[in-house]
Amino acid sequence: MKSVFIWSCCLFWLLLGKRILSRRTRRELASPLHLEGIRDPYGSYCQRRGGCCPGRDDMCTVPYLDTICYCDLFCNRTVADCCPDFWGHCLGVQPPFIGTCERNGNKFLTGQTYKENCNLCTCGSTGRWECEQNACMIEADMIQGVNRGRYGWRAANYSQFYGMTLDEGLRYRLGTQRPSRTILNMNEMQIIMLQPGGIIPLYFNSVEKWPGKIHEPLDQGNCAASWAFSTAAVASDRISIQSMGHMTPQLSPQNLISCDTRNQGGCAGGRIDGAWWYLRRRGVVTEECYPFSPPQQTPVEVARCMMQSRSVGRGKRQATQRCPNTYNYHNDIYQSTPPYRLSSNEKEIMKEIMDNGPVQAIMEVHEDFFIYKSGIYKHTDVSFTKPPHYRKHGTHSVRIIGWGEERKVDGTIQKYWIAANSWGKNWGENGYFRIARGENECEIETFVIGVWGRITMEDMHNHHHHHRKRK
Repeated sequence: MKSVFIWSCCLFWLLLGKRILSRRTRRELASPLHLEGIRDPYGSYCQRRGGCCPGRDDMCTVPYLDTICYCDLFCNRTVADCCPDFWGHCLGVQPPFIGTCERNGNKFLTGQTYKENCNLCTCGSTGRWECEQNACMIEADMIQGVNRGRYGWRAANYSQFYGMTLDEGLRYRLGTQRPSRTILNMNEMQIIMLQPGGIIPLYFNSVEKWPGKIHEPLDQGNCAASWAFSTAAVASDRISIQSMGHMTPQLSPQNLISCDTRNQGGCAGGRIDGAWWYLRRRGVVTEECYPFSPPQQTPVEVARCMMQSRSVGRGKRQATQRCPNTYNYHNDIYQSTPPYRLSSNEKEIMKEIMDNGPVQAIMEVHEDFFIYKSGIYKHTDVSFTKPPHYRKHGTHSVRIIGWGEERKVDGTIQKYWIAANSWGKNWGENGYFRIARGENECEIETFVIGVWGRITMEDMHNHHHHHRKRK
């Protein structure tokens, strides 16, 4: 009987010891407050509590920011989870350390932070700032390097990009997936070049040849959907030109982003071949009818599709819902024919643009393209001496609307394309940029697409009639 009692006592103390050990373990694994930095060294915690506790007392705590701190003497022996005023109030000594850092003449305490461009800086316990080492979209030395060098273009700071990392820029400001090998193997359309005596001009701009029919650049914001913006823009221009101005729709990228969800990622990236498939088979409405709604936060979710269409025969479609806004704009569905691929020959691309209107092109965007302001862009070497994470690129799609050439400082001629981006009109040359032509700069001549709108004389008559009525 006695042995049973002794055995029970041993078991009790063993279990109690385990419990105490588990509690101790939890405390020892807690984040040490003084290693993170005493963020409120002048606050009253132990003093407000009414005193300090001898030895170890896991209940001797005070709420501290988003956690608790301890006022028992044990806190100073094994882990630094003591309240900020523990040393002064309980022991009558100075805290082990409270580092201070300086910035712009102001003092910061250990653990306090500020953001320097895209990098968070924290005041360390030794009084030195410890900053993240992200590559930013806007790097002051990169802007200076471009503007000091003879690269043929100028760089600028953009407030909408400042504070974003380069990785974020590539993730949220582009959004076109590289075409699959099957798509890249599409047969190229053979363009019949000019007859002898025919001339391709040195300068051409679709805006000047077709006034009122070429649409201004939009802003995709932090929505990685250049696949939808470039497709909608090229289709808008082509339909306007083809209908001789009877129809001048600015087609809705949001319609594609929200409704073309088959193997597409909306504001998280997509494929232009999928976008053209949707435009041909389902059709889209105008931007006026289905306005763009940029994502408010990331990671982005694809907004629910608000427009559906049904077949009305002969391949034509009709909307089955009203426009998703408070206005009574027309919910006409616009469609295209299958897209066709052009040769990478610059003369054939020029002939196509001059005859039929703007084309879509895929290009590789490098870290220095974000800071482009004016001139003829070529990827530079200003970041080549930096670590590899400062030199990155991603795939984008844009609309080429014309071309020209310019004499450089050394007397040589630099040929260029005129292209529309989708980063708003305060970027680049009023939303456009010029890029070296005939050199496949950033692979812009590798994969170029043209398209026809699906338009009948009846469509042109109906839209002309609508237009007159609305006036």
